[in-house]
Amino acid sequence: MPQWRLDTAQQTLVLASTGAVPQVVYWGPPLPLSEDLAAVALSQVSDLTGGMLDRLPDLSLCPLPGSDWQGQPGMAVSDVDGRQITPRFQFERAEIAPDSLTLHSAADGLRLTHSFRTHTTGVIAMTTALHADRPVRLHWLAAPVLPIAALGTEMIDVAGKWLGEFQLQRQPWSVGARLREARTGRSGQEHPPYALFPEPGCTNTAGTVRALHYAWSGGHRMVAEELPDGRRQVQFGHAWGAELEASTSFQSAELLAVVSDSGLNGIGRVFQRDMRNRVVTWPDPARPRPVHYNCWEAVYFDHDLATLSDIASRAAALGAERFVLDDGWFGRRDNDTSSLGDWTVDLRKWPQGLHPLIRHIHDLNMTFGLWVEPEMINANSDLYRAHPDWVLGRADQTTGRNQLVLNLGIQAVQDHLFAVLSALLHEYPIDYLKWDHNRLLPVVDAAQSRGIYALMARLRAAHPLVELESCASGGGRIDAGILAHTHRVWLSDCLDPIERLRIQHDAALFLPSCLVGSHVGARKSHTTGRVHAMSLRAWVAATRHFGFEMDLRALDADEAQILGRVTAWWKSNRDWLMQAATLRLDSADPAVIAEMQLAEDGARFVLTSAQIEMSRQILPKALRLTGLDPTAHYEIRLLNPEDAPPQSRARCALATGVLRLSGGALMAQGILLPVAWPASIWMLEGKKISA
Repeated sequence: MPQWRLDTAQQTLVLASTGAVPQVVYWGPPLPLSEDLAAVALSQVSDLTGGMLDRLPDLSLCPLPGSDWQGQPGMAVSDVDGRQITPRFQFERAEIAPDSLTLHSAADGLRLTHSFRTHTTGVIAMTTALHADRPVRLHWLAAPVLPIAALGTEMIDVAGKWLGEFQLQRQPWSVGARLREARTGRSGQEHPPYALFPEPGCTNTAGTVRALHYAWSGGHRMVAEELPDGRRQVQFGHAWGAELEASTSFQSAELLAVVSDSGLNGIGRVFQRDMRNRVVTWPDPARPRPVHYNCWEAVYFDHDLATLSDIASRAAALGAERFVLDDGWFGRRDNDTSSLGDWTVDLRKWPQGLHPLIRHIHDLNMTFGLWVEPEMINANSDLYRAHPDWVLGRADQTTGRNQLVLNLGIQAVQDHLFAVLSALLHEYPIDYLKWDHNRLLPVVDAAQSRGIYALMARLRAAHPLVELESCASGGGRIDAGILAHTHRVWLSDCLDPIERLRIQHDAALFLPSCLVGSHVGARKSHTTGRVHAMSLRAWVAATRHFGFEMDLRALDADEAQILGRVTAWWKSNRDWLMQAATLRLDSADPAVIAEMQLAEDGARFVLTSAQIEMSRQILPKALRLTGLDPTAHYEIRLLNPEDAPPQSRARCALATGVLRLSGGALMAQGILLPVAWPASIWMLEGKKISA
């Protein structure tokens, strides 16, 4: 029984083969290098009892009925005539390298290849490939299938909606299968491809948990199954039936695996580091993340040079460094019913093109960004009238936001979009594209995602200094697949700071702050109608990639002063803040959402404590910090003591000055913040002063 192991600083994966497709016999916290792998494999050999087959089938990397597997299969494939193929694979060989392992199995003219690679960021990335000696139809192919420890009692997956992304769902394990399948053609708000499997007692700051992320931007599927014999498996892959054409070669996306023995924050730290340092390829890694201004919620489709120039001047005065012109600049785009696909400047609104606006923006020492939605088309557009055959799906399909989808599986469509977008980037000095995707796909088609990856890769090769943002009705396409081609995500269209706090807080399990665009919205939220103070709006945005998106002409003097001050603070701290780990705190008060941004070297941090509603008790409960050096001492102070409400009468220590405490005291006993009004926020800065 051959065995293999893969290790990162955070986890160990041990595999073995009994002659069939190999199986994972251990996935968990690191094992000692002296561990006897044969003993590990033998320790997982189960007994038999009544009511079972005379051999317990392996929970292999691709469990199949042809190998007596009675649970959910890891693959479903048929001949082109529809006849089901039920192979019984045999293991053939392994290819071993210092940071990778490739395992080959074969049967009946089919070959399965399972590939694993360790990364210094802490993740193990794995894929499954299927090759055939004849064209076959693939219905389902899981990335390498992993066992889940039986100790856990629940799983955490992610749901959401427009204006309410990244909602964590806790589901109890029970006998049977839990299916999460996104059939919308995007990674989606509804079923983003993430899952966590905690053991009992796991919190943000303590306990053992395993996590998986399927790096794919199209339709995808997760199966988490507990068998009657007690074993558990989890599968991730493209959505069932996503491969529409017969072929001789198929491959899953990467499945990223992480283990933490330091709670959910251990998962977040690894995923954040992996996204920031490996997945994303930065055009200029040394360039500071610029402060954004986006004009969408100021003018919508009503574009006018004088108005936008005035707003740009105000944005620059407040500290903005990039001005983004949103939807409404092209075709005859006065609303959302026309012109998608016609990526030429609307000369009614811009008789001299975009040059006058861009010159003004450059004179203000800002760069220029532009909104596009290349994958979409309106029926009322010149492109649709010329090429109705380029639309994905049926001719009589229901539209979404009055739009249809271009078929990116057609090479001519990719070529056309590259040509028109590249022409824009050649004509205008654009350093950023806000790339939107506002409609669900009418069919599940893996070729669509491969097509968008190819188009983005081609554009980036031709224009390597242009940054791309992934926006899809807000947070509808956020995954490592799209982030391999982009540099920022628009987490949600909701700028209400209370809603945004929760969304950002839960997304921190997977995303680093430098990728998460967060903008200061209008006094009255355009999506919830609620009114919030500028201090709350500004500080919430300042915990991620900072910007603002409102009609700046509506600011009063106090709001402008606060926004300018927070912008200046963010700019002076962004070098370390955008490399920091976002750590969720375990708040004893459910009315408080709290987290820390901890610098890579541990020398400084910012703590955010947001009072999202009235507390049940009279006074604030102590808030324990995390991730600090217990033997070092830290100087901590409030950044916004002026926000104390009149009910804060005794003026606790932090309200009146600086505290110096050890990391041990801050983590074991915590701190007491001043009384806070609902919908308000405390920002606390900490610096290490001794080791």
